[in-house]
Amino acid sequence: MVKIIAHRGARSIAPENTIAAANQAFKAGADIWETDIATTSDEQLILFHDDSLKRTTNVAEVFPERKHQVFTQFTLAEILLLDPGAHFIEHDPFGEINKGSISKEMLAAFKAEKVPTLEEALIFTREKHWKVNLELKKLPENFKDFPIAQRVIELIRRLKIDSDQLIISSFNHSWLRQVEAMESSIEIQALIGYSESEPLDWGDFSFPTYNARGTLIDEGQIARAKNNKKMINLFTVNEKDEMVRFINTGVNGLITDYPQRLASIVKK
Repeated sequence: MVKIIAHRGARSIAPENTIAAANQAFKAGADIWETDIATTSDEQLILFHDDSLKRTTNVAEVFPERKHQVFTQFTLAEILLLDPGAHFIEHDPFGEINKGSISKEMLAAFKAEKVPTLEEALIFTREKHWKVNLELKKLPENFKDFPIAQRVIELIRRLKIDSDQLIISSFNHSWLRQVEAMESSIEIQALIGYSESEPLDWGDFSFPTYNARGTLIDEGQIARAKNNKKMINLFTVNEKDEMVRFINTGVNGLITDYPQRLASIVKK
């Protein structure tokens, strides 16, 4: 059965990369939630996707004097002053509030939501007996040499998180090799398709699992990867007809902003 992988949590119905989004994905029946690892100026690991804080938080209101809004230029204490929940409610990025898909109780709870630390996310996952895919992203220029793979592994070791609850993925395949060298029991997945237009680069098929951009793949590539005994997950698949089409090709998982929608297909 295809795995339901919640992209940044259930971000269609909750503020992305928050514990609330993870919790909504868990309730929807997702098998795994996926999130992005970032770091603050004081080297604290947090969950965040964009370099800029602007799209998903109220940083412009809280820090109007700050010209640059990149997460590596804010301390953790400053990041925790931001309100991704209220920002989500105000902007309704997927239109699901307007459609009535989100209850008043959920919306009220979002107002207290903060940008979580990676530690909080790992503890949440452990307590739910669940699984998380941690994406190691390219960091902004002022932190380009930050040892993110090492720091993530150090935190995992300190918290004693079971490797069965973890996946580490990245477009930077050298970081995945670092993870493999440090903790071979942790599953690694190679992301391909960073560009939205260039052909997928499968390399020499040296990774066990590939997470590929769904808009760049076809049945021939899927068949070739499977002939090489590789697992394939596709991102970001949101429409029902696309979900069904890809399920029928035999992919192993779909990364989606709508885990609740995919669950309605997979778990009928």
